[in-house]
This record gives sequence, C-alpha cells and structure tokens, in this order.
Amino acid sequence: MTEPLAPPPKKNPQKRTPTPLLPPATRSRAALGLGAMAAQGRFGLQVCAECQAVQYPPRDACVKCLSHDLAWQDVDPSGRLMAETTIRVSPEPYFRERMPWRMGAVKLDAGPMLNCHLHGEVARGDSVRMALKLDRAGQGVLVALPLEGSDVMQDDPVLRAMSCDPKHRRVLISDARSPVALALAEALLAAGAAHVFAGEPEAWRHWPARAAFEAMEDVSLLPLDVTDVSSVQKLSAEIGGKVDILINTARFTRPGGVLGNDTTFARDAMEVNTLGLMRLAQGFGPGMAARVQDGTNAAAAFVNILSVQALVPDAGYGAFGASQAAARSISQSLRAEFRASGLRVMNVYAGPGEDDPWFQPLPPPKVTPKALARSVVQGLVDGLEEVTCGDVARDVYARWQDNALLLERELTGAGA
Repeated sequence: MTEPLAPPPKKNPQKRTPTPLLPPATRSRAALGLGAMAAQGRFGLQVCAECQAVQYPPRDACVKCLSHDLAWQDVDPSGRLMAETTIRVSPEPYFRERMPWRMGAVKLDAGPMLNCHLHGEVARGDSVRMALKLDRAGQGVLVALPLEGSDVMQDDPVLRAMSCDPKHRRVLISDARSPVALALAEALLAAGAAHVFAGEPEAWRHWPARAAFEAMEDVSLLPLDVTDVSSVQKLSAEIGGKVDILINTARFTRPGGVLGNDTTFARDAMEVNTLGLMRLAQGFGPGMAARVQDGTNAAAAFVNILSVQALVPDAGYGAFGASQAAARSISQSLRAEFRASGLRVMNVYAGPGEDDPWFQPLPPPKVTPKALARSVVQGLVDGLEEVTCGDVARDVYARWQDNALLLERELTGAGA
C-alpha cells in the first residue's frame, strides 16, 4: 500500500535549495510521439495502417510489414505485469537521488511488451492499466498502475515525481475577481493544497465574492494587478519563494470583430491576456524554476487558462481571440524556456463560461466555474500540458488537431 504523503516540515533557510535535475531527455523523432500523447492524458501507441500491428518501442517502419504509415492512436491500456526489478544504483544523477526505483515488463493485451515504471501497488502477475506520463524532462514515459488503487495512490513517489498534484503545495491564483477563482480555490483546498494566494486587482472596488474568500481558511487575498509591472514585482518579492503552482485567471473579454471595433478594447485585451501573462512569468517564473526539486512541496506548474478561441478565433470576438492566440504562443515559449528546470506549463482550453457576461449571447453548452476548476485540478494531478474543458472546447480541439484549415473554414462560414 502507498504511504500517505505527510505535510513537509518548514524549510531550513540555511540549507541549500537542490539544483533541479532532469531524467535523460534524448529521444528519437518517432519517440517524441509518446510525449505528445502523454501531454493530453491519452494512452496511445503507433498502429500500422497496413497490418494494424501495435508498435513498441516507437519506430519508423512497422515491425511486421515494414510499412511507414504508423499513425498514433489510442489503444487499450490493459495488460499484465510479467517481470519486475528494483534498481538501487544508477549513473543518472536524477535517479541516483530517488533510489530505489522499480521497473518492469508489461505484456499489453493489444500485443507488444512494454518496459515501464511501476507504481508501488502493483506486483508481478497483476493485471494493470498502463498510462503515459510526462517526466520532469517533458518526455513521455510508461507507468503501470493498479486497476483499483488505494485512496492515496497519487502519493506514490513515481506518480508524485511525474505530476503537479496540488497536495501540500501553495498556489497563486492571479485574479480573484475571475468567475472561476472562487470555485478554483475551493477545489484546490479540497485536493489538499496547503495555502491559496489570490491576487486582487483594484481592491478599492467592491465585488460580491470577496466575503466568501475572506471566510475561507488557508486563503489570502493579496494586491495584484497583472497590468502593473510594479504590482507583480512587489508581490513576487513578497511570496515568490512560496508559490509552487501559479494559475493565471486574469482575462479581459469584449465582443466585436476587427473591422469597426474600438482599438482601445484590443489594447486592453493585449495588456491583460497577453502582456499580463508575460509579467507574471517574468515575476514568478525564475523563482519557481529554481525550486522544482525543493522537497515534497517543490514548485511544479505554471497554468494558463485560455479560451478555445486561442486555437481558432470567433469572428465575433476578433480582438479577444487574437489576444488569446498570442497568450498561447507565449505559453509555448515558456514551455521551452522552463524545460531545462522541469517546471510544467499547462494550457487549459475552455469553452464559453456560464458566468461570463460577455459570452451570454453565445448558445449553450456553457462551462460552469466548478467544471473548469475540476478540469484544472485534475490536469495538475495527472501532470498534463494540454487540457480541454467543456463540450465546445473538446470538439474544437479535436477538429483543430485533425485539420486546422478545415476547421477554420467551417467556423468562418466558408462552407455555408
């Protein structure tokens, strides 16, 4: 059974913060597909289009018929653990600090034999379910999980090393006025977060949810305006060394296309949605990146909540869509810059919000704050990089992956 994760003791300020180490990151181009599947929380392998043989390890030609048409597809994750071993010595610095480490061989029901990491609750001969996880280097690795784990299975060292679970971690929500902020704070605390900091822009202006935040234990409202460099710098100097997960909820939304729209709204959208993200990354990112290996409550993730219009804009929200697309581009740049430290960057694509007044003219289905909060927390627990929330976002994301140009023509009415 997995031992429950104990709250970490207070850090001794006289002790050195460990330098972030990464597991081996070199992969072939074919093997990078494992990471792409893991980033979305999918279990998939290459499947030959000619003979339907499931491939492992990833390769450029089918192991049976030598076909080069090997598409990545979701496959049945069921299998059986055939062999296991415990590694006690490793030349890799990352694993040397985490010994002992269990590895094993799983015979997948779909065909191939997989070399994988083992959860502590599985033993040789057990039926298991396979999962693809992102390691700290951002590469996809295979993990064998129990079919029915214990209530604390996420506390297993293997999963803890590959997730961004908020348990015992301190979280900063950048804008407490966001419609999702209160539900997000409640969901994080329910998931075991040690403390939630909530940024409050324009503290002088009344807002209904403030009393609810003040009534919650382990929640602190702090002044933070993402459009003000000095505000971000001041707060990062105050709590930057304590933030383990940062969730950017700041958003400026106004309807209207590009032609005839007031550029003032476009500038405000860029200030909050795009440049605000940059200011948060510059203020908190370096400190978080330096603490990715700082014990149980190490810094883990930088989360950006985006509209699905970041992928393909709605002509009725032209400036807003442009700001979201730019924010997504910045997130991708941050992902590359944080890769050397192991800090995870997670993008959450959401459909129109139920409580967002600027999306009220759009037809249902809408996303509730609680549903969005659940998606964010689950994405952190699973250690994902790409998360979708709501039927609209899931549909658009799937069609965008399949054919982005076709989706653009569908949504702009080119086929009408």
